[in-house]
Amino acid sequence: MTDDSWYVVRNTPGVTGFVGSAGSGSKPTALLPGEAETILKRMGLEERKTEIDFELKETVKVIDGPFANFTGSIEEIDYDKSKVKVFVNMFGRETPVELEFTQIDKL
Repeated sequence: MTDDSWYVVRNTPGVTGFVGSAGSGSKPTALLPGEAETILKRMGLEERKTEIDFELKETVKVIDGPFANFTGSIEEIDYDKSKVKVFVNMFGRETPVELEFTQIDKL
């Protein structure tokens, strides 16, 4: 951590302390990736792994969100964002809807 970035952290309104720094002028110690994962797991915030078993043009059912119970066809899959674009039939028209993998299920 540079002196400039540490200055910004110390002088951020509402920040009263920082994990890993003790005493005046001491910089925080970086966490190892495993330490960060342990903290997130204890808080119940660990990243959930979603198995991706969907294909383009596959018909799926929306199971969560405002489009729950609609069915549609997968037109795009974005593995990096864990999202799909599904065309659902609303009011007689095919409408593209962006959904997370966890919001759809196979028929």
